[in-house]
Amino acid sequence: MSSTAMSWSTAWRIARRDLNARFRGLRLLLVCLFLGTGALAAIGSLTAAIERELEANGRQFLGGDLQVELWQRSLNEEERAALAEYGDVSAGTRMQAMARFADQAAPIELKAVDESYPLFGTLTLEDGRTVGPPDGDEAWLSQGAADRLGVKLGDSILIGTAQLRVGGFIADEPDRLGEGFQLGPTIIVSEDLPQRAGLIAPGSMYQSKTRVKFSGNRDPEAVQDSLKARFPDAGFDIDTADRAAPGTDRFVDRMGEFLTLVGLAALVIAGIGIGGGVTSYLDARRQGIATLKILGATSGDIARIYALQIMAAALVGSLAGIAAGIAIVPLLAQALDGLLPVSAGFVVDPPALLLALAYGLLVALVFAAPPLLRARNFPAMALMRARVTPLARDRAALLVVGSGLAAIVALSLLTADQPMLSGGFLLGAAVLLGFLALLGLAIRKLAAVLPRPRSPIARNALANLHRPGSSTGALVTALGFGLSAFVLLAAVQSALDGNITKRVPERAPDYFVLDIPRERVTEFETLVQQADPKANWRTVPALRGSVLAFGPEEGMTRTADLAEIPDGAWALRGERGLTYADEVPPGNTITKGKWWGPFYAGEPQVSIDEDFAKAAGLEIGDMLTFGILGVEKQARISSFRRIDWESMGFNYVFVLSPNALQDVPHNLAATIELPQGTPTGPLLQALVRTFPSASVIEVGGVLSQARTILEQVGLATLAAASVAVLAGLAVLLGAIAAARAARTYDTVVLRVLGADRQQILIMQLIEYAILAAALAVVALAVGSFAGWLVVTQLFEFDWLPDWGQVLAVLGLGLAIVLAFALGASLPLLRAKPAQALRAL
Repeated sequence: MSSTAMSWSTAWRIARRDLNARFRGLRLLLVCLFLGTGALAAIGSLTAAIERELEANGRQFLGGDLQVELWQRSLNEEERAALAEYGDVSAGTRMQAMARFADQAAPIELKAVDESYPLFGTLTLEDGRTVGPPDGDEAWLSQGAADRLGVKLGDSILIGTAQLRVGGFIADEPDRLGEGFQLGPTIIVSEDLPQRAGLIAPGSMYQSKTRVKFSGNRDPEAVQDSLKARFPDAGFDIDTADRAAPGTDRFVDRMGEFLTLVGLAALVIAGIGIGGGVTSYLDARRQGIATLKILGATSGDIARIYALQIMAAALVGSLAGIAAGIAIVPLLAQALDGLLPVSAGFVVDPPALLLALAYGLLVALVFAAPPLLRARNFPAMALMRARVTPLARDRAALLVVGSGLAAIVALSLLTADQPMLSGGFLLGAAVLLGFLALLGLAIRKLAAVLPRPRSPIARNALANLHRPGSSTGALVTALGFGLSAFVLLAAVQSALDGNITKRVPERAPDYFVLDIPRERVTEFETLVQQADPKANWRTVPALRGSVLAFGPEEGMTRTADLAEIPDGAWALRGERGLTYADEVPPGNTITKGKWWGPFYAGEPQVSIDEDFAKAAGLEIGDMLTFGILGVEKQARISSFRRIDWESMGFNYVFVLSPNALQDVPHNLAATIELPQGTPTGPLLQALVRTFPSASVIEVGGVLSQARTILEQVGLATLAAASVAVLAGLAVLLGAIAAARAARTYDTVVLRVLGADRQQILIMQLIEYAILAAALAVVALAVGSFAGWLVVTQLFEFDWLPDWGQVLAVLGLGLAIVLAFALGASLPLLRAKPAQALRAL
């Protein structure tokens, strides 16, 4: 036997000749890597495209390098002069309003802009004109506003008390993404229109937005810190171009994390299939390996030849997956159109694609190494007898597998936005793999000690679970991951559906009405009663303010001095809704402290949300200082409340005693609920005519928009999780096919001894039914726990799965397993006994 090592070129020549052009025997490896790398390539490319779009167009989306927002007031001269020191300034107003045309009325988002608008990008109309703000008697309408009102170019509309001519329809609004969630379609008007139309008065609910285009190179964060230090009590809510759309950024981050975990899960499941597929492939070539050894090939030569074959197949599968990932990105972009900023067309992001390729090849290495190294060191005759004498494990595989796993972990942690999340996922996957391996061993041990059934068919089925060379371990791992993927998919999807049902109720108030003058509340109530005597309404005082300081009276913390807002204390960020009340608001429950009660005239008090109190470290008796219309108001915390945030009504983190806010200029807000079947149109028209400065929001449109967004999230989740399910199915098929190859000789022997086809099929079904039943409970627990983590910890939704649907999907998975097992058993019955026995 030659001791000279074979060259790589010679090894590749032999490998290429032996490697079937259609990769027969390695198709499971191809499919698994195709799914895993395809998912990672698509996810990485899409996320990179969105982030690149946000980074490249951040100033356009925001409308400036920096933006200052205030509620119920504009910047004063000193504040505006401070902004002008940094560059060009553009100011404007955003508010809810009503637009009228003939007998049509529609809630709109009124956007009043000055002569400098837009600082970045171009405002383009449908007729191709590039414009700035409209003239004083004109308006630019979004297509949604035009459709709601039924207007055409040149028509006259009413907004408040002002009559405006439709001067054009908006084709491209450059800062649309940065404006955030809207309660109506946009109409752009000149800066002075809200004042002329009677929409702005003391207490009116509006928002001023002042943007800056920096002159020269400036650090936005440094400018932001300087402004907050210079005006600590102004209540500025400041955004910078690198965070032009904070809500979108957060959604992209969360969705990207989830999708990346799905891709890693698909690769982990795929790895199991790769291990089984490579084992079956090498097992089918045991005679070729033995022949090469007899002819003088060394163990190293064997490793080179078959490693080259496997890596060639892995490279083909990974590259095909990457190509599919690139091809699917335009479809994902189309599905997410309007929800996320991503351009249509193909996206090629080299770092994302190289990362997907690296993951694919590393997973192939880790899971293919053990069977490959196991086969290389055995003597030729042992390889010949591998059917009846299983090959022992090779300790050298531990080094290769350990190195590969370390590389995967390092790659995952170094490239993850949240290393702890990815690390936790990989640790969980490792724990699950170890648990399933132990479970497979336990099932084998238990099957060996159980009393033997009287039925010979059942006895043989039980023996198949623990006999030498049984596939129980591989089947338990494949079934465990596959069925867990089924449960995970059903749990996440049904929980998202449950959140849509809970958070976006079918029945809600028909209208929200803003800016009702306090002195005209009786007139408002009369209008509602005239529409239907059985109508329900609720009015509350509505103000805006920011928390300037909080904590114990002797040592309050200035919000402006915080390096970052504590998790869960979101109400400290910017301005928030404020109200006052004599009684505890509906849907609220006092959990600690006491309510002040009617006619309270003592020290101003405030009741706060219990979750906010915990996040901000507040206690009963602590103080809060609010900035409202440039004036400081201080109140002592008297109670904590639990708030039903899902109720479609007025929910406030801060509710103050009436004597704290009654002297501040403000208006009322109201909800109106009409009895089922009462037409809503007449009341809407009456409200718009009687209260032209008020804003009437139709809740149905808002709910529809919220439902659409959640459904888009659910669709993206379903599509992504389906990749893991497909990988699980592929692994199941591969494991069952591998088990079938090992059973050929057993089946032949049974048939020689007189077993008929029906008995053999029943025996196979009993074996798989035992495994499936044992793993169903495990899959239900594992898949449900993983789903709970995704829904509650990643998406921060409520855990509301439909357990009937989850169990139904699990049952479907079990039926698929048994159907595959039955289908895989049929070829066993066609094996020719004489031919099979001669091959032993």
